[in-house]
Amino acid sequence: MEQARLNAVFARGGTSNSVIVNGADLPADRAVRDRIFLHVLGSPDAYGRQLNGMGGGISSLSKIVIVEVSDHPDADVDYTFVQIAVDKPVADYGAMCGNMASSVGAFAVDEGLVSVADGMATVRVQNTNTQKLFHAHFEVRDGRAVELGDFSIPGVSGAGAKIKLDFLEPGGASTGELLPSGQATQMLDVPGEGVFEVSLVDASNPLVFVKAEDFGCTAMESPADLDADQALMARLDRVRRAGGVAMGMADSPETVALSNPRIALVAAPDTFTALDGRSYEAADYDIAVRMISMGNFHRAITLTGAMCVAVAAGIPGSLVQRIVSAEGAFEVGNPSGVLPVQADVREVDGVVTAVSATTFRTQRRIMEGQVLYPAHFLTDD
Repeated sequence: MEQARLNAVFARGGTSNSVIVNGADLPADRAVRDRIFLHVLGSPDAYGRQLNGMGGGISSLSKIVIVEVSDHPDADVDYTFVQIAVDKPVADYGAMCGNMASSVGAFAVDEGLVSVADGMATVRVQNTNTQKLFHAHFEVRDGRAVELGDFSIPGVSGAGAKIKLDFLEPGGASTGELLPSGQATQMLDVPGEGVFEVSLVDASNPLVFVKAEDFGCTAMESPADLDADQALMARLDRVRRAGGVAMGMADSPETVALSNPRIALVAAPDTFTALDGRSYEAADYDIAVRMISMGNFHRAITLTGAMCVAVAAGIPGSLVQRIVSAEGAFEVGNPSGVLPVQADVREVDGVVTAVSATTFRTQRRIMEGQVLYPAHFLTDD
């Protein structure tokens, strides 16, 4: 048989799209899985469009989610995230996608991986990329996740049913430490670029926070304008890589992964126009963030990035905490609008701990069926 078939769902989770599969339907060999994933999404694509697959040509639309029954005592299902590079044959398991986490609980219920009663349900999830747990809370009706509702999120047209995501103990997701360098802020010496004040925080995903003004930016710019400045992108990548080394994630800048750490420009609020044309004033939110994901500025903000911002706001002396003055929940200004976040961060005897981080999303199952790939993938060495 020339083509093989894989049961799959195509879904939107938050501000991302992904192909979602049941891990039980996949071959055990990871190399074989990755060949399938790359083919399904249409990577690598030298034209950057992924027209020969289901990817959308940018990092937020080039993703695979694997869900399967968990053997973790505190989880119902395992969630493995695979970031597929658009222009390279790379399947990256180095980070979690928080946006697609919105769809994991619904997929588990709809596919019968977990059994819950109608009403408000909680699905306990272990993310295998970070070995961290989160709880997805959403409404179930007639045995399926409810999708229709009146809750809207920036970056997504229309509204849907609200999903609450509680990320438990998000600190040290990749490095093992909330503050991998042991400092809330530090001066980072970047060869060829100079010295920059940064905050290196690892919560849900590791982030290098930098002041937008240090790079001649305001953090009000559109992603397209920032991406077009190649000199800026190169500078930020060098700072990001130096931050990765300082966080103990690699031995040299050259070996720092594309997926992590990410880097974010932060600034005090000001007037900006979101991608949907809506204008926001400084009083509408608490901090401006422009974040790079997989080599490009994200059109919204990655949800794990937003969680890291929420946690960083509770760390005394961090660049984020200096800007955010709100107590508890606060609003993050990003290219697609304003996103509410909150975190429980505590300091005991000088040690800062992230207890949890919370945000709200929507999700929608767009298509279900089978994706096709060459059958010889299963037998090729």
